Amino acid sequence: MAAAVGITLVVMVVNWLLAHWWVLVVVLVLAVLAVAGWLYNRQQRAQWEAVRAQGLRYGLPQLDALHHARFEDAIRDLMRRDGCRDAQRVGGRGDLGADVKATDPFGRRWVIQCKHRRNGAQGSAVGTPDLQVLNGTARQVHGADVAVIVTNGRVTGPAVAFAKQQRLHVVDRQTLAVWASGSRPLWELLRAVPSPRRPSSLS
Repeated sequence: MAAAVGITLVVMVVNWLLAHWWVLVVVLVLAVLAVAGWLYNRQQRAQWEAVRAQGLRYGLPQLDALHHARFEDAIRDLMRRDGCRDAQRVGGRGDLGADVKATDPFGRRWVIQCKHRRNGAQGSAVGTPDLQVLNGTARQVHGADVAVIVTNGRVTGPAVAFAKQQRLHVVDRQTLAVWASGSRPLWELLRAVPSPRRPSSLS
């Protein structure tokens, strides 16, 4: 009985549509316009993001004024600006020493720990314990080729020495200022960055 009722309804609908074929044409046109509009908006958003990323610049006062989570967002956006399309912020509870992860155009995996200081250079200095956390997880847990700690503040001398010993990279306030100004990508500002994993249009 249910099958018969179903078949009857289908037949009635088909007959109605055959008699009112223009309804199908209108629906089809509306659907095409809706899809075209969605694709156009998506393309416009992508173009806007590309333009924004290419022109992204930060001054140190801007970075100092950020909340620590927004500072991590800024570091992620700077990596994207420099061509790391997969850059993402992963900081938070249980981040195991990684706030930002990214793959550069040369195939190298970056793991970045961010240390934001509200008072900038006047805030507490980044010390060896911070570098030890990064050293313990960046390569073993996160698979980093390049392990970096970024701060808008100061870094102690022992921490810098430890970083050199362990092949870690330190982006202090001065290096951050140059990088954020947009003059060069981060890998051009750091010493002894590992060789590219693969050829790139930037190589």
